[in-house]
This record gives sequence, structure tokens and C-alpha cells, in this order.
Amino acid sequence: MAFEFATANRIIFGEGVLNQAGEIASGCGQRALILTGSGSVSIDPLWRVLQTAGVKGTVFQVDSEPDIPIVMAGIEQAKAHQCELVIGFGGGSVLDTAKAIAAMLTNPGDLMDYLEVVGGGNEIPNEAAPLLALPTTAGTGTEVTRNAVITSPAHQVKVSMRSRKMIPAVALVDPELTYSMPPSVTASTGMDALTQVMEGYVSSRANPMTDIICREGVIRGARSLLKAYQNGQDRFARHDMSLTSLFGGLALANGGLGAVHGFAGPIGGMFHAPHGVICASLLPYVMKYNVLALDQLDDVGGLRSRYVDLARWLTGDPQAGIASGVAWVTELAEALAIPGLRSLGIAPEDFDLIIEKAQASSSMAKNPVMLSKGFLKAILEEAF
Repeated sequence: MAFEFATANRIIFGEGVLNQAGEIASGCGQRALILTGSGSVSIDPLWRVLQTAGVKGTVFQVDSEPDIPIVMAGIEQAKAHQCELVIGFGGGSVLDTAKAIAAMLTNPGDLMDYLEVVGGGNEIPNEAAPLLALPTTAGTGTEVTRNAVITSPAHQVKVSMRSRKMIPAVALVDPELTYSMPPSVTASTGMDALTQVMEGYVSSRANPMTDIICREGVIRGARSLLKAYQNGQDRFARHDMSLTSLFGGLALANGGLGAVHGFAGPIGGMFHAPHGVICASLLPYVMKYNVLALDQLDDVGGLRSRYVDLARWLTGDPQAGIASGVAWVTELAEALAIPGLRSLGIAPEDFDLIIEKAQASSSMAKNPVMLSKGFLKAILEEAF
């Protein structure tokens, strides 16, 4: 099997690695655009290590999932302050915004030139400006991925700006930054992380390296997500979930995902719903209908055995079958108080448009089996 594996130039993982940010940043430049969210993590510790290293910065706050106007405003601020590097300190929305801004600081043209689906989808010619990615949630793993997910309000869809040249120069993954996440955010981001390693394992583009990474991510996420939700100060659970998130990003970037994320982009773009909540609502039913679709095929190339693997890793039972895995995911979503799609403002009359948009997504193309429109509609109905 031929495959490519690309990731950040450096990945630094562990409790307290935030303290290395100043020295690393100073090696990239003296003026930084620092992106942060409106969440529960204080930026003060980052400021202190940057100031000690002589790095000056201007702060750009990202209060929502990135859309085209937010990214454009960040680009303008970075250019106005002659920023030489970008630092993303926050969740997936902050880091995606940071990646898009870093790319546009060194590349010609307009943001729309590079957006897939709604824009030109052009190849990015130049390496992005140096980017340090410090995640404060454990969900998307975007600190090691090659794309930024951006909403186009005009088209009501989330699309990607994608290139190997957008991968952050340094990913600093410090589990201590996730300790203050509230339970609801722990639940939604954690389900996103778990979904990514599960979908990565059964993706049509899975490879031997992503297989190893996904296996470890599923085992760690399965044993620790509920613990992190119940006790945010559980350092072992937070450590596990930060690794699961990191591994999910590596899987996404190098093997692709599947129908859960194929649905999540259009739904998020149309209804501005939290990405992790969408993933959690859909995951058990995508598992169910993927297996039903595989049952209709003569030769599934060992895909059923991969779902058996997932069931056994999730439940910890070496004798578990696929149905046990689906039930386990359903019960976890209930324990985490994940709402159904109905709570996001979706109505049954929206299903056809959601399916139409989902079928055009790159993640749906990497689903392990092609799902009929009937199966796609059944997934939405059961997740409703």
C-alpha cells in the first residue's frame, strides 16, 4: 500500500509544555498575531512566557466558529501590525482561523481563491507564515492537520482551505490547558475526538500508520472521556483525551474520515451548531448503517472486522460484536447529555438539502462504503 504521512514539523506533548512557547516563538520572529477564544482558559500564562522571550503581540479574539469575514479581519490586523508569526491559543475554531490567516500572510490573492467548493480551490503556492498551535480543548486535533474549516455565510456551508503548507510549524499540546473546560464542552469536543479516531480507522484511505494511531486513540478516548466529563481535574483522563484529539488530527490529515463528518460540515454551516454535538448525535447511526450497507456487499475487504475491532476497543470486551459497539456509543452519548439533531433547530424538511450537500463533501467520499440516499435519510431520522 502506498501512502503519505505529513504532520507538523514539531509536536511537543506533555503537562507544562506551554512554558516552551516563548523560546520557540522568538526563533520565528518578534511580532506575533495571537489568536484566542472567549473560553475559560486565561491567556496570561502565554503572555508571560512570550514577554520573557522578547516577543511582542497583538491579540485577535475569535468568538465563534470561523467564517470568511472573521478570517479576513484577522488577516487585516496581522498585516497592520506587521506580524511575522501567528500563535493560536484556543479550541478548534481559534486554530483553524490561525491556520487560514498564516497561509494568507504569505500567499497572493484573496481567501476565496483557495476555498474548496464555494471558491477557486486553488493550490497554495507558498509555505504559510510560522504558526504555533496551542490547543486548549481536546477535540479536533487541528494543531496537526493540513486544513482550516471555514463557514461561508452566503452559501450556508462549511468548506475547507487545504494544503500541506498550512500544517502548523509547531504543535504544543499541553493537557493542563484543558483542565478548566466545562463539562458540556468536554463532552462535545471529546466526542469529536473519539469520532475522528473511529472514522479514521474505517476510512477508505486508512493506512498502516493511521491504523496504529487510531487504535491507541480509540482505547484512550473510550476509557477516559466520561471520566474527564465527570471530573475535569482528572489529570490522567485529560492526558488521554489530549492524546486522542492529537491522534484524531493525525488520522484526519493522513487517512480521512467518513459520513459523520460528511454530514457535520453542511449541518454546521446551515444551523451554526457545535461540531462535536453534531458528531455525537450521528455517530451510532452512521456506524449502524455502514454495517448494514456492508452486509449487502459480497466482498468487503475486511471492513466488518474493523468494526468488530472498534467494538472491542470501545467496550474493553475481547468477545464484543458490532452491535455492542453501537450500543456503547449510544449509551456514552446519553451519559454525556448529548442532545439529538432536533435540538439544533433542524426539521425533517431540511433532510434532503443536508443530504445533497453531504454527498458532495470530501469526508463522505472517504466513508468505507457508499451509502444510498435512503440510508443517509435513515441516519438523520434516527439521530433526530
